[in-house]
Amino acid sequence: MPPLSPQEAAVLLHKATEPPFSGAYVHTQTPGAYLCRQCGTPLFRAEDKFDSGSGWPSFDDALPQAVRRLPDPDGRRTEIVCAHCGGHLGHVFEGEGFTPKNTRHCVNSLSLHFVPAGKDPAAPTAKAAAPQPGATGPDADAACTGLALLAGGCFWGVEDALGRLPGVCSAQSGYTGGHTPDPTYEEVCTGLTGHAEAVRLTFDPARISYEQILRRFFEIHDPTQLDRQGPDVGEQYRSAVFYVDEDQKNTALRLLDALRGLGYAVVTQVLPAGPFYPAEAYHQHFARRTGRGACHLSVPRFSRRAED
Repeated sequence: MPPLSPQEAAVLLHKATEPPFSGAYVHTQTPGAYLCRQCGTPLFRAEDKFDSGSGWPSFDDALPQAVRRLPDPDGRRTEIVCAHCGGHLGHVFEGEGFTPKNTRHCVNSLSLHFVPAGKDPAAPTAKAAAPQPGATGPDADAACTGLALLAGGCFWGVEDALGRLPGVCSAQSGYTGGHTPDPTYEEVCTGLTGHAEAVRLTFDPARISYEQILRRFFEIHDPTQLDRQGPDVGEQYRSAVFYVDEDQKNTALRLLDALRGLGYAVVTQVLPAGPFYPAEAYHQHFARRTGRGACHLSVPRFSRRAED
C-alpha cells in the first residue's frame, strides 16, 4: 500500500475522525471490497454496505476475524480496528434497526481502500504489505489476531523479552495510558503526559495464550515497584496491564491475586486500553539492533514464594 497521507495517518494511527459526509466512500455503491488503507487487509464487502444517513460509510457485517472490537476510551462506545495492523477504523453500534443484522460498523473513508469487483482484493493484502513499524515477527500472518498492551519499565527490554516468545508475531514500543496526544519521547520523559512506556504485542492465540504472555510479563519485570523499574524512576516506568476486553481484565486480576498469595506486594495497574502511540523509529528493536537495553531478567515468580 502507498504511504499514508497526513489525514489518513491522523485517523488510522491517532484515532481522529473525518468530518461527516466528507469521505470518498460515503455514497459508494459499486460492487467490490473495502480494504484497510494501512495494511491492505480485506475488511468489508460492498454488499454489506448501506446508507445510514450518518455521514460515514456504514456496513452491517465485516469479513470473518478482520475487525477487532475494543472498549472506547470514552467509556460508552465500542471502537473497531483492523485486526491485522490495529489501524483505527471507527466504531460499531448495535440495536439501531437499520438492517436485519442490526449492526452498524461506522467507518472513516480515510481508513479504507476500495477495490472494485473484478480485481483481486487479496492482491494487496497484509501478506504482501510491509509489516507495521516495530514488528518483530510475521505480523502479516492472518492468525495473529491476539493483542496485548503492557508496560513494565523501559520498553526496550519489555519489547525484547516478550517479542521473542513463540507465538508472538510482533512487538512495538510506544506510549499509552496518558492524556497527551501523539507524545514524543522527550515529552514522556518529563512525567507530565501521564503516558507509560509500553509495548504493543500481536500474537497467535493458537500458539500462545494471553495468560502465558502475562505470566512471562510478570516474571521479566518487578510488579512490586511503584512508578519505577530498577534505576528508571517515574510514572512513565510504572507496571500496568491495559486490557482490551473483560477476559483480559479477569486474567490479569487473577494472576495478580495469585502473586499476592505467594507473598508479592504487587502494585501493577489494570486499566482499559486506550490510544497507543508508536515510539520513534530509533526505539524499535533497540536491544536487538544495538546489543543494549535487554535488561529485563526472568524471575520465576509463580513457582516460588516471595522472600520475607
